[in-house]
Amino acid sequence: MRLGVIAEHLGCELYGDPDLEITGVAALPEAQPGELSFLGDPKYLPLLASCRASALIVPVGLSCEWAGAMLRSRDPRLSFAQAIGLFHRDWQPPVGIHPTAVVGERVEIGAGVGIAAGVVIGDEVKIGPGSRIHPNVTIYPRVQIGADCVVMAGAVLHERTVIGDRCVIHCGAVIGDDGFGYVPLPDGSWQFMPQSGRVVLGNDVHIGSNTTVDRPAVGETYLADGVKIDNLVMVAHGVKMGPNCLLVGQVGLAGGVKLGERVIMGGQSGAAGHITVGDHVTVVGRTGITSDVEGHQVIAGFPHQSDKQWRRVAVAQQKLPELLKTVRQLEKRIQHLEQRLNNPSQ
Repeated sequence: MRLGVIAEHLGCELYGDPDLEITGVAALPEAQPGELSFLGDPKYLPLLASCRASALIVPVGLSCEWAGAMLRSRDPRLSFAQAIGLFHRDWQPPVGIHPTAVVGERVEIGAGVGIAAGVVIGDEVKIGPGSRIHPNVTIYPRVQIGADCVVMAGAVLHERTVIGDRCVIHCGAVIGDDGFGYVPLPDGSWQFMPQSGRVVLGNDVHIGSNTTVDRPAVGETYLADGVKIDNLVMVAHGVKMGPNCLLVGQVGLAGGVKLGERVIMGGQSGAAGHITVGDHVTVVGRTGITSDVEGHQVIAGFPHQSDKQWRRVAVAQQKLPELLKTVRQLEKRIQHLEQRLNNPSQ
């Protein structure tokens, strides 16, 4: 692909030969002649001395000694991500229905849909145009899948689940299974509460491998447009997420949690049931959220607190052994002084 074409696609200003042929993309240290790389941070400038790439994406206004071609970008990392998309396409099932797929009754399949081997589709399912269903996916009855979605191998979509357009469900994810609902009985056993609700995903939602999103007893578990969820995340029944939330691996949300717009949760963080987290909150990894959180802040620790307070506590904890030693020394001195006050003659 010619560099001028790439620059046009990325909306970058080109410095160099527009007819330069680019064969692929690579990270800065590994890039070879013919490849495009990027420099997003000035701290990596020393790597240019050994870089063999034919062209670089660099920040607007960055001064660097580089003899090759350059694409000036206001966001080099974003431009590089878009460049990767010009050269790389994931495998998708071909258009059509594989002979080994099982398709139920009254199923509506849009134009350009590809359904791979071993897929099982229940009755009254709707699949929008351009979507791709990878091998061994199970789609229960009355599921709705929007246009241009990708459901990867081994994923399970339970009954009445609604998937918006351009969603990606990765391998082994389970969407819409029973929420964890049990009522205690007098004899100490548990009565299961039927989970009659559904899961609804907006447009452009990505669900990572082996993540689960449960349906509630009544109502909906709802993930708004643009939500991105990593692998091994647990989203319990009745959770509501605002647009563009991002959950990193091993996050756990208990039932009824509400996340505002663009909440970011670090790995292994979690929230107790029926908690509301405001817009634009960043949750540091391994944080335990125990009560409602107002928007536009960074929180950390267990129980959660402001990031600044948590850092102070973390530093103080490192000094506890020394502090404990000092306290014991002071206790001995106080004890000695008390003895002298009580017995002046000694």
